[in-house]
Amino acid sequence: MPSQRIIRVNELLKREIAAYLYRLINRHDFDMSAVTVTHVVTAPNLRHARVYVSIRDHVLEREAMLDEIRTHRKPLQQHLNQTVRLKYTPQLEFELDESIEKGDHVLHLIEELAEEYGVHETDEGYDDERNDTQP
Repeated sequence: MPSQRIIRVNELLKREIAAYLYRLINRHDFDMSAVTVTHVVTAPNLRHARVYVSIRDHVLEREAMLDEIRTHRKPLQQHLNQTVRLKYTPQLEFELDESIEKGDHVLHLIEELAEEYGVHETDEGYDDERNDTQP
């Protein structure tokens, strides 16, 4: 389990990377609103950090968008070096995070099943419309 210090470093890097990426990539053909930095995993020695990025929609352009983010790694690391006080500035590595879309897919399947079986969500939970009082 990571230490509290690493957890705080991960959150700090996540906030800084997300904010600076938004300012750094300002091309008109790049939909930065579809990009979310979901989490950062920093090595205990602070030498490397894996940055997980979610790209909503844009299924066909995801790899190209991720490559564009990767090309801005150097200025992003320079920004972190200037703004974040750590013993080492971690070497960033960007990876695609598909967990949000997988969660959306599961929720969509649950909604379809609920409609199929006549179950509706209420404030207290789920309410079954079916009549279970058959003789």
